Amino acid sequence: GKNILHKYKNTITNSYFCAVMKNLLSKINNPTDLRKLPENQLPQLAKELRDFIIDIVSKKEGHLGASLGVVELTIALHYVFNTPEDLLVWDVGHQAYGHKILTERRDIFHTNRELNGISGFPKRSESVYDTFGVGHSSTSISAALGMALASQLKGEFDKQHIAVIGDASIASGMAFEGLNHAGVTNANLLVILNDNAIGIDPSIGALKNYLTAVKEGKNPKQNNIIKSLNFDYSGPIDGHDLPKLISELERLKSVTGPKFLHVITTKGKGLQLAEEDQVKYHAPGKFDAETGKIHPKDESHLPPKFQDVFGHTLVELAKQNEKIIGITPAMPSGSSMKYMMEAFPKRAIDVGIAEQHAVTLAAGMATQGMVVFCNIYSTFLQRAYDQVIHDVALQNLPVIFCLDRAGFVGEDGATHHGVFDIAYLNCIPNMIIA
Repeated sequence: GKNILHKYKNTITNSYFCAVMKNLLSKINNPTDLRKLPENQLPQLAKELRDFIIDIVSKKEGHLGASLGVVELTIALHYVFNTPEDLLVWDVGHQAYGHKILTERRDIFHTNRELNGISGFPKRSESVYDTFGVGHSSTSISAALGMALASQLKGEFDKQHIAVIGDASIASGMAFEGLNHAGVTNANLLVILNDNAIGIDPSIGALKNYLTAVKEGKNPKQNNIIKSLNFDYSGPIDGHDLPKLISELERLKSVTGPKFLHVITTKGKGLQLAEEDQVKYHAPGKFDAETGKIHPKDESHLPPKFQDVFGHTLVELAKQNEKIIGITPAMPSGSSMKYMMEAFPKRAIDVGIAEQHAVTLAAGMATQGMVVFCNIYSTFLQRAYDQVIHDVALQNLPVIFCLDRAGFVGEDGATHHGVFDIAYLNCIPNMIIA
């Protein structure tokens, strides 16, 4: 982090951030500075931080909606907990812009996602405040639990370990594995569910329906999935209410064993258009910081996108063959599977963030004569490697894998590059790579 700061300290320009960096934010270089503020000034800091993110991302692009949604939560976490001694893990990292700004990277935040700039995701080599490198979802609970158990072994019983995970990410199998293990330990672990009912596309599945019922007060208190896993459950609470967040986090510091806080937030909070169209404003490109209106791109001279050609072609094929099925793990828009979902809603399936399940589901359908097109980003198919080998290839089942975002993907960086697919798929029997 210090090397990056030194490299860019003479390149900082008013056009990127000084116009919106007002009295409070300009004084916050790290969480120690943040903790010196009286609590009644934190709402003003939240406004300044939100304006700062909007201003920079409007010019430099990036993941907007998720970071806007957790501004208050980010401030509360660094205000209550003694970071970096207390360990904070952000799941995926789309929502970590406020975290980066408050942890010694405010003045270089305009280099976010640029060559030789800071990473778009938390990255251990970049800052001591980035306790775990992320980019793929659903790793935070396992990582934070590992840290908590290690702290016990070292005799560091007062150290706090916090995992912040979204409602889309917690539906993944790995997150359940982490919860299942944590529930039979006495680890000093706090899992915070940032529930905004959306990932990149709207969240789906039975767990999402359960969380919606909890938010609406329709779920009986005795029927609590998290409590059944031996977590001390609290919530749901308003994730934009700073006094309530701080009070609850302070209380949870003294609770022993695994704890779970359910927080309700609004993705895109503070920018009206981002709140109204949360899919588009997940990563909107350049936009007007005042109005939120996205600057149009002239793409008339460009060839059609690969994923759109795939999506429209799949619809045409599906019209001719009723056995064709489409499957995607939480990427209907990014993979353009949305076109088949619109045309044949019963034959196109979004399984949520569940790549392993997507592959084996495709294999199961293939045993029954279905022609399955399983569309997964190249970097995410890595998460289902055993299923590709064991459940598809060794059984010689005719599943068609359509890998999107192969090769280098630019600003998202190493966690999202699709550079391993040919190498790791070429060695698998019964696999034809076209």
